[in-house]
Amino acid sequence: MKLPQVYNNLKLILSVILIAFAFSCGSTKSVIASGVASDKLSAKQVIKQHKKNDADFKTMNARVKIELIQGDSEQGFTFSFRMEKDKVIWLSAPIGMARMMITPDKVKFYNKLDNEYFDGDYKLLSDVVGIDLDFMKVQNILLGQTIYDLNDEPHQVFVNNNSYALSPKDQHALIELFYLINPSHFKMDSLQLQQQFEKRMLQVDYSSYQEVKKQILPQHIRIVAVDDSDQVTITMEFKSVSLNEEVRFPFNIPSGYKEIEIK
Repeated sequence: MKLPQVYNNLKLILSVILIAFAFSCGSTKSVIASGVASDKLSAKQVIKQHKKNDADFKTMNARVKIELIQGDSEQGFTFSFRMEKDKVIWLSAPIGMARMMITPDKVKFYNKLDNEYFDGDYKLLSDVVGIDLDFMKVQNILLGQTIYDLNDEPHQVFVNNNSYALSPKDQHALIELFYLINPSHFKMDSLQLQQQFEKRMLQVDYSSYQEVKKQILPQHIRIVAVDDSDQVTITMEFKSVSLNEEVRFPFNIPSGYKEIEIK
């Protein structure tokens, strides 16, 4: 991605928190997608089932193994992840070397390796992924839900490779958006967004889901973000989840750190 040099070192953390997390633990089980898509279902019926299956929980605590590939560079790390639904998303690198916390109003980050911190709005995250983001869009991506409210405008649907291909009837002139919805659990199989004029593309593929305390959550995710000729690929494997337990969100920027200013 074409990002300002001042935060190139943050790309892994920022990309990860934008796109997806998933969850597994000893009490979880993989969800077998055995459903068959029917051309008799209307767009309204698919939308109703998708919204019905939005994960319902208060808090989440998990670990996620992430690999990022950009050009010839490949990096892999394991992060701690915590969420209070609709309120806070928190991410921490091993031994607290870097942390990010986002709320509906703020995006905060610090990096002990470079003695830097960021405290600002969603412009930084929006620039990374190429679309205007807010807290709810980020949360929905992490949970396998559509990024826009499907009831805001009419949609059309057709069957594509045993998924329900859902898209607005009137696509925006600058953005083409498609969702592939799984016929078994009606979560997303894929999110595909293209900005042809800007030569940008974002694709999020949810290759498998799992059941955690009767909630269907993503298990393996692959993200491809393209900006002109630059491409970033992120793959994730998610482990060690617990739901609805007490969690904390420690976040204190160490004194003496330099503020990262994005213009």
